[in-house]
Amino acid sequence: MPDAPVLLSLRGLRKTFDTQEAVSGIDLDVYAGEFLTLLGPSGCGKTTTLRIIAGLEMPTAGSVHLDGQDITRLAPEKRAVNTVFQNYALFPHMNVYKNIAYGLTMRNTPRKEIADKVAEMLDLVQLTGYEKRMPSQLSGGQRQRVAIARSLVLSPKLLLLDEPLGALDLQLRRSMQQELKRMQQKLGITFIYITHDQEEALTMSDRIALMRLGRFVQLDSPKGLYERPQTAFAASFIGETNLIRARAEAVKEDEVLLDVSGFNLPCLDSDWITPGEELLLSLRAERLHLSNSPVNAECWVSGELVESHYAGGERSSTIRLPDGQLLRARATTEGETEPQLGSTVFCHWNKEAGVLVRDDREEG
Repeated sequence: MPDAPVLLSLRGLRKTFDTQEAVSGIDLDVYAGEFLTLLGPSGCGKTTTLRIIAGLEMPTAGSVHLDGQDITRLAPEKRAVNTVFQNYALFPHMNVYKNIAYGLTMRNTPRKEIADKVAEMLDLVQLTGYEKRMPSQLSGGQRQRVAIARSLVLSPKLLLLDEPLGALDLQLRRSMQQELKRMQQKLGITFIYITHDQEEALTMSDRIALMRLGRFVQLDSPKGLYERPQTAFAASFIGETNLIRARAEAVKEDEVLLDVSGFNLPCLDSDWITPGEELLLSLRAERLHLSNSPVNAECWVSGELVESHYAGGERSSTIRLPDGQLLRARATTEGETEPQLGSTVFCHWNKEAGVLVRDDREEG
């Protein structure tokens, strides 16, 4: 996406409600044709950021530029931006056709052009033949598709989606994730999507902006955010990870030698680490492998197996290290030998799987 032109720029964006700062001076460039997700826990500032872009909130400080134009103080209806909300916001007294056509009708678009564009949108959201149905006659997923079609029919430069799938059941939600991505790729319209669902963000996004306390913690590709988190918060918010207390015993040219519960382990180097520093080793649960006997591996520890849960194709295990730290491991059950609780197990992983991070979990 960096090869594409910048469509939206946020600079020094702040928003304060009374004495509480909801957005704390963020900068962001969004590229044309990109699917960018704002991800984070409730209250992190993602919806406030979206509302500022839409013009529904005025920032306390900073600017919003769309396609090179400063739209910071522009009224919502004058921005080439549309928003899809979780509650659909369809007109209950209008049928599907009139709901989708509403924006075009308000612009005094010729009737033939309206009919052509509505037909195109109905085909896009796979609702051809539903023109005369009322919102009350539609399922939740169908109502959401109508809301999306109503926003897309105006050919916005930017579509904002505020947890649009939050009210749907899990199966329908996953189906709609695929549909939304398909529509976005077909139309080439830039999407900014809000969710607190990590799986949804990983599945749909070109890039993810992980937010916390009104700031961006990490802006990265889904793979970059998952594989190389920059902080303990980022590591723990996405997926299941072990955050293992460690001390940097020695910093070499290309690796760090760690002390983890009395075991000496190598880890890839990070230039911010100093000898003697206390830090955390982030290790994904599925990258931690278990054995009943010692293994020839660069990175390994041993401990007591204290929990083991069978879940069909996967087993979740908990191991207690000598210093009391607990590690979680997830592995396939294919061809497994039934583990014995209380036994000593050896945990090993590839050096590249461990990522060193500082503990920022208590900040704010």
